[in-house]
Amino acid sequence: MTFTVDPSIDPVILPDHTQLPDSDGTFVKNFQEHPQSILLTDSIEPILQKCHPDGQYAIGQDSGIYWRMTEPPEKGAEAPDWFYVPNVPPTLDGQPRRSYVLWQEFIAPLIILEFVSGTGKEERDHTPWTGKFFIYEQVIRPAFYGIYEVQKSNIELYRHVTNHFELVPANERGHFPIAELGVELGIWQGVYQNCDLPWLRWWDANGNLLLTGWETSEQEKLIAEQERQRNVILITQLRAAGIEPQM
Repeated sequence: MTFTVDPSIDPVILPDHTQLPDSDGTFVKNFQEHPQSILLTDSIEPILQKCHPDGQYAIGQDSGIYWRMTEPPEKGAEAPDWFYVPNVPPTLDGQPRRSYVLWQEFIAPLIILEFVSGTGKEERDHTPWTGKFFIYEQVIRPAFYGIYEVQKSNIELYRHVTNHFELVPANERGHFPIAELGVELGIWQGVYQNCDLPWLRWWDANGNLLLTGWETSEQEKLIAEQERQRNVILITQLRAAGIEPQM
């Protein structure tokens, strides 16, 4: 990418997503993080496809957001567990994104979510230029920043208002509305990928849980089986009354 501040000076050549590290070499903190990200992505995809019929949006899962140039480069990035950026292409020059580079695209994520594995201190760190909360609030500036603590079954959702984050209150269902997408964020206790845990999930504005593709398929199978059973009962009743149903 070429970025020119003043036409009278030489252009500054900045690296793009293919030239920046896509990992800081650390392990994922626990076995829930990847399933949690997949669960969020799978269930909200139909909503995002309606919001973006042109397909112009990107979802990052434990991927870097580069916000400044440093040495080494990964020190100038944060890697949220999950984030969504509207109105950007899902690929660049036909290549899958390796990271999201703010100086290349400028559009901030609408939502950033962090899954707490420790005490939550890192996710709430306000230290200027190094603390995660400070960088999200003052530099990357997503419209929403969520901190999910599975051990406490707790969510803190912040909205960016006038240069700072403000806590979003829960509604009567205990969910946190995100009006821009017509969804709510909340906690669902249940089994997903063989783990019975409190999971971070989406609901629609009417309080209906947004299902994954697998859950939708299972629900359709259940409805079909219930309909089959009703037909069997009806046929049995008709025959008991001396009426042979037309098949």
